Amino acid sequence: MLSQVAFALVLVGAVAVFVYHVRLLRKTILLGRPYQSPASARQRWLQMLRVAVLQQRMMDKPVASAAHWVIYLGFLVINVEVAEIVLDGLTGGHRLLAPYLGGLYDVMTVSAELFLGLVFVAAVIFLWRRNVLRLPRFHTAEMRGWPPLDANIILWTEIALVVALFVMNAADQVLQTRGVEPYHKAGTFPLSQGIVPLLSGLSNPALIALERTAWWVHILGIFAFLNYIPFSKHLHIFLAFPNTYYASPEPPAKLPSLPQVTAVVKEALGLPAEEGTAENSSTLGAKDVTDLTWKNLLDAYTCTECGRCTAVCPAHLTGKKLSPRKILMDTRDRLEAIKKHLYRTGSWQGDGKALLGDYITPEEVWACTTCMACVRACPVLINPVSILMQLRQYLVMEASQAPDTLNAAFMSMENNGSPWAFPSADRAKWAENLV
Repeated sequence: MLSQVAFALVLVGAVAVFVYHVRLLRKTILLGRPYQSPASARQRWLQMLRVAVLQQRMMDKPVASAAHWVIYLGFLVINVEVAEIVLDGLTGGHRLLAPYLGGLYDVMTVSAELFLGLVFVAAVIFLWRRNVLRLPRFHTAEMRGWPPLDANIILWTEIALVVALFVMNAADQVLQTRGVEPYHKAGTFPLSQGIVPLLSGLSNPALIALERTAWWVHILGIFAFLNYIPFSKHLHIFLAFPNTYYASPEPPAKLPSLPQVTAVVKEALGLPAEEGTAENSSTLGAKDVTDLTWKNLLDAYTCTECGRCTAVCPAHLTGKKLSPRKILMDTRDRLEAIKKHLYRTGSWQGDGKALLGDYITPEEVWACTTCMACVRACPVLINPVSILMQLRQYLVMEASQAPDTLNAAFMSMENNGSPWAFPSADRAKWAENLV
């Protein structure tokens, strides 16, 4: 009974802490400006099914795609066994689902075992790619310190959880064959069977202690993992679904009109404008994360730092100071600073810093060619260019800090109606001698 009470307290505590951090995360994301996807609900659901559930945009890299699919499916299948562990912990039972599922219980345990083995292999492959092969996209300037450590912590945690389940199942099998209560015959464990010879020499009390220790290590590891996720890039496990649901299906290069500018233009043309449109936001473009839309902020938290965007960015590949991944990581870092303030005070009044300047430099903003290669490469429809363009709008329209080349073009458009320094009457002169 004491064990059940302890487990219930740990379960409630872990879930309560997780819910608190999810609510804090939601509050942080909603500091952004309003956003409305132009797609219908049906389009959004189909898009989420295609991109997040079926992972359509990951198929271009077979090894990474296969390993990711294994961990993704393994997560779903193994969670059935985790659900049983939770029920056992609350009721004090053992293999609680076995009497109710009958022969299907063997199917469940065999499937879980096979996926445990595949998840172990996939995690080793990911560790090998990151730390031995050292793929270039995992070792750019922004991928130093915490980001690679975060990835390795998750992968080693997955391996530890898998090993704990294997040990638990192997000890369980030995106790089942010896007829020790309450270890009644239940389940088939093809991979854990390989560990059984290593445990057959242990006494019954030692086996029970080993099985219980592995049980607690696994479930406490699950709870720790659950509460680590809100602070990790692995938030994409959950956020990939809403992010792909709300992603706009329109061409990614399409820039939304600024409501303040639209109102002024309509007024100049004598057209009716919506009341209060010009006052909806005092900032043209974005200087800080609160000037971005909440979808931009969701993008930043959804980023898994895979580096596919940076690997195809022509500005980055030609030595410019720009990495689309870093733009998202910087946005998330700024959000985390705000979230800590929300945690301490419950509200956000500013801290004298901003995304533009303190995290992202104008040099990075102007290095973007808006080719959208990064957007096309992202497996979960993140749009770093949207953030960059809003920062660029602020530099031009609020801070008046456009590069000299752009200022010359602006002047020409104002004076000549074109970006070139020629009067409109001379526009066709270049073609005079072509015939």
